[in-house]
Amino acid sequence: MDMLETLTLLLLIPLMDKQITAIAQRTLDIELAAIHGLAKFIDSSFIEAVKAIYATEGRLVVSGIGKSAIIAQKIVATCNSTGTPALFLHAADAIHGDSGMINKEDLVLIISKSGESPEIKNLVQLVSSFGNPIIAMVGNTESYLANNAKWVINTSVEKEACAHNLAPTSSTTAQMVMGDAMAMCLMELKKVKASDFAKFHPGGNLGKRLTLTAGQMAEVNPKPTVSSNTTLKEVILVISKNRLGAAVVVDDNQKVLGIITDGDIRRMLENYSSIQDLTAATIFHAGPITIAPTALAVEALALMEQKDISQLIVAEGNTLVGMIHIHDLMKEGIL
Repeated sequence: MDMLETLTLLLLIPLMDKQITAIAQRTLDIELAAIHGLAKFIDSSFIEAVKAIYATEGRLVVSGIGKSAIIAQKIVATCNSTGTPALFLHAADAIHGDSGMINKEDLVLIISKSGESPEIKNLVQLVSSFGNPIIAMVGNTESYLANNAKWVINTSVEKEACAHNLAPTSSTTAQMVMGDAMAMCLMELKKVKASDFAKFHPGGNLGKRLTLTAGQMAEVNPKPTVSSNTTLKEVILVISKNRLGAAVVVDDNQKVLGIITDGDIRRMLENYSSIQDLTAATIFHAGPITIAPTALAVEALALMEQKDISQLIVAEGNTLVGMIHIHDLMKEGIL
């Protein structure tokens, strides 16, 4: 690359940066407008569709073609994880045997922007022949799909974010957002609690946030304990050995009397020229903050953030169970 080419490239980079920023901002603005426009479509048809899904003894079968099929899969995943049994049926596969998954009690939600594609028309005819009610999530309320559905959820948008108004962008965003609105209505109508939600998400960080308790975290950690008459030298050794940044002061029955942190040790060294005769009783904090072993780890995190502390004693009543550190929460993906 010669000098002229290099200079040209350097001049073009700022222009390219501005262009990228402008395109990205325009895309966000168009899609935000599309989302805001959905509010007027939360109408009687939307309400009746949600009530029908809520009341059905069957499942919600969700179908689509192309990008709408991808949105359908997302809606199915959201429904299943929030208490509404659902399954995905690809519109193109429906006419090749997969329609056999539709039971007579099921409702069928068909998603399409145009509502006029051949696969969608074939699916509508097939489902109608089965006698299953159809919910249309469609961007064209005058379409074949809309005219043959029992309920219509309108997801029409003014324009796509695509510069040529072709690539499904705003329309698929509208479908996904309306699907979320529907799923959240169903979740709250079904009174799905956090404990119910946890059953559907036992794995990963989300599962941990919903199920992992302070007691479970504490039981894998060492218990750095000292008595009130333990020498400061021994206290320092206990804190250093157990690597939790603190030691719990307990009585003979493992009742929590107080806590000594490594910060307390540093401040003590600033105030005393000699520690030879000092004991834990000299510097421990009485009545330390504790949490029950049954409390969720996320509750422990909230308490630690509120009190601006790095360690938290886990206690049953006033009896020591163990200790957790902020690093434990980070390691588990809670923080």
